[in-house]
Amino acid sequence: MGRIAATFWMRVVLAVARHPRLWATALVQLHRLAPSRWWRRPPFVPVPDRRYLEFRWATAYGAGRTPTPVDVVAYLEWCRERDR
Repeated sequence: MGRIAATFWMRVVLAVARHPRLWATALVQLHRLAPSRWWRRPPFVPVPDRRYLEFRWATAYGAGRTPTPVDVVAYLEWCRERDR
């Protein structure tokens, strides 16, 4: 799978932006999944570890496949309900 493309992240951000009720949930999940001391390593943004995401995506979608932005929104909706 290699590097996760910036276009993937942009599409996810745009999809989540259309759902204001999920903004706080997205920030909580970003905080939970971000590696500790993320600010000390490039790319200096709190994105989850690539290897962790690749493993999770492979177990959910099969090797070499990634979720769609719709899948990410559904995941965030599930997280929001679970945290209530």
